[in-house]
Amino acid sequence: MCFLCGYGKKRGDIFYIGKNFVTLHDKTDCMRNSFYYILFLMLLVAVATAEAQNNTSSPYSRFGYGELNDNVPGAYRAMGGVGTGMRRATVINPSQPASYSVVDSTSFMFDLGVSAMWSNYRDASGARNLANGNLEYLTIQLPIWKYIGLSVGVLPYSMVGYDFALSDSINNDYHYTKSYSGKGGITQIYGGLSFNIMDWVAVGANVYYMFGETSNTRSVSFSESELGSVIQNSTFRVSDVRFRYGMQLFHTFGDHTVVLGGTFEAQSKLNSKYKQIETNTLDTVQNLSGGCDLPMTYSAGFSYSWANRLLVAADYTNTEWSRARYFGQPNALRDRMKISVGAEYRHNPMGKKYVERMPFRLGCSVSDSYLKNVNAKDFSVSLGVGFPLRNVATVINTTLEYGHRGSMQMLSENYLKLTINASITEYWFFKRKL
Repeated sequence: MCFLCGYGKKRGDIFYIGKNFVTLHDKTDCMRNSFYYILFLMLLVAVATAEAQNNTSSPYSRFGYGELNDNVPGAYRAMGGVGTGMRRATVINPSQPASYSVVDSTSFMFDLGVSAMWSNYRDASGARNLANGNLEYLTIQLPIWKYIGLSVGVLPYSMVGYDFALSDSINNDYHYTKSYSGKGGITQIYGGLSFNIMDWVAVGANVYYMFGETSNTRSVSFSESELGSVIQNSTFRVSDVRFRYGMQLFHTFGDHTVVLGGTFEAQSKLNSKYKQIETNTLDTVQNLSGGCDLPMTYSAGFSYSWANRLLVAADYTNTEWSRARYFGQPNALRDRMKISVGAEYRHNPMGKKYVERMPFRLGCSVSDSYLKNVNAKDFSVSLGVGFPLRNVATVINTTLEYGHRGSMQMLSENYLKLTINASITEYWFFKRKL
């Protein structure tokens, strides 16, 4: 039965691939029936992601635009977050728009990812453990024509989520508590198109619609009632469009495949609104300001695969935040550099034993913080395994990532993140044969 439109044996013939079966039916009928399901699912996920995005509990998300997301698919997160040089027909890779053209001309794909995260925070005052989880992303990919691929999806751009308090006193006479909390995030709906201009060159582009709101609240309350309290609440709302461009050079000789890739995003003005309200026992003051930019970003990546058994890859990404305005201030943030390396191995993709067909992945990455006054270099190691299903062309990928950032002098964060994604491929671009 077709996964999307529900056609069964009465609507088409069956052919077998090993022990798997796929329904053959008319391409137009399937597209017509599946379009409404896809559209409804996309809208549902977009609303849920925008309203309930809370994939972080880090106090570091208090600063800047929050905690940034690199938008790497689940299968590649286990490889350290590589993506620029990755080109595989079985993985939707929104981080590299040039990769969509590798999609099989007879298949429809979608990928849904969720995550759970456990974090430990330590500083001079003590330690705290927190946990959270949510939907990570939804992406869809399908062929338009031979060597032309289309992808759409919903991805997070940044996340804000924290809640903590600090108590102190002034000369042991006046006791006060400072409280900090924040929530929200910036979501992006993207559409991307890729095509091959030669047998060994592919180009592509993504267009993103960014939207969302973050809210940050700070308050100071004194134990002595005559001193009262001060509450400051700020909201940051985004609604804008941006573009990413990608290119890949690839060549296969025998069992060996080499891919070189690059991406680029130009610096652009961010359409945003900022409002701050401060309330105390005397008055209320409202301030409005703006002038924010999205930074120029570029990346380069490399991958090498052998016989669909061994895959190694490396990425370098640089984001020039130091040149982007932040609330009208130039040089308020600093450049963010990230290096990722990873590998994947499966013993035999066509093996009779299940474990022989399972992909095992390993990777690591190191990146700088884009926050100028926060020395919080992020280092992580990851490992993962894929579980291919037998009745449909689906792989359940699991990734376990351990990371560390910060220091005891400011704030040390250790986290363990579990990501699970289902990458589903449905074969429905067939013409009926009588």
